[in-house]
Amino acid sequence: MHVFDKSRIDAVNAALATGRPLLVRGEPGIGKSQLARATAKLLGRAYIPFVVTSHTESRDLMWRFDAISRLAHAQLGAALGGDKDNLRRELALDNFIAPGPLWWAFDWNGARSQAARYLPSSHCDDEAKQVGNYLQPPQSDGGDHKQGAVVLIDEIDKAEMDIPNGLLEVLGKRCFLPEGFTERVYVEGVPPLIIITTNEERAMPDAFLRRCLALHLALPSLPGEREKFQEILVERGGHHLPDLDKTLLESAACLVAEDRIIAQNQHHRPLPGQAEYIDLLHAIHELAPGNPEAQQKKLEQVARYVVSKRRSDQG
Repeated sequence: MHVFDKSRIDAVNAALATGRPLLVRGEPGIGKSQLARATAKLLGRAYIPFVVTSHTESRDLMWRFDAISRLAHAQLGAALGGDKDNLRRELALDNFIAPGPLWWAFDWNGARSQAARYLPSSHCDDEAKQVGNYLQPPQSDGGDHKQGAVVLIDEIDKAEMDIPNGLLEVLGKRCFLPEGFTERVYVEGVPPLIIITTNEERAMPDAFLRRCLALHLALPSLPGEREKFQEILVERGGHHLPDLDKTLLESAACLVAEDRIIAQNQHHRPLPGQAEYIDLLHAIHELAPGNPEAQQKKLEQVARYVVSKRRSDQG
């Protein structure tokens, strides 16, 4: 469950109104990624997540060229001694291009057609290949691509700067040209909402920032705003697990606040915060369901493993 506060609602509405990507900044575990999925569910849109890694290239967000499958197909065709003209047609680059998340977001039907054409999908059953189900983003929340799409580009700061730099043109012009194609892919229908997250491990290029709106998610600072910090945790804990006793929610928030202050003073990262708090509540809820007294006893026992991840006093 994601809790939309006013700043998140305003930021999403502004991004929808301007057509700009929304860059969501903040520490790990504060709810940046969940914002994208929750927004897609709220709007009834298709949800298309993509997690960036250190090996991600900017084109992976638009398309992926399967060079290994193409080479294998060429070697197999040569070994079998098939018709050369037919083999040449089969080895066309566009038969080995898989649509990426932005392709699905820009032109779902076009991406679906390309997914069905994608030659390495030949090992799938005929129905899956014909309709492009092999690569189609699953919609577990019932999102409808006809209502538009919400794309999550998660943890963009994990990659080198060629990722944000490589997105400048596609974000600005809302089109791109896949390798081996002669026609560009344009936005068809409702423009997508693109949400990009960063843990701010690396600074983003200025040109990239100018093309985005920015939302900074942060918990109140400690120790100065401890009361507000704990109030926010209790409120969000109540949304996630409404059957837990409020006294337990408050005790758990107090433990997380104490550990966060200790981690800050010892310069430990990541700081315990909202994610650890919710995990702690879920653990207690599962270990002592429906028993407030037992849950309170379990709190400190479990907290040392869920919250105190950098501490040496777990024995």
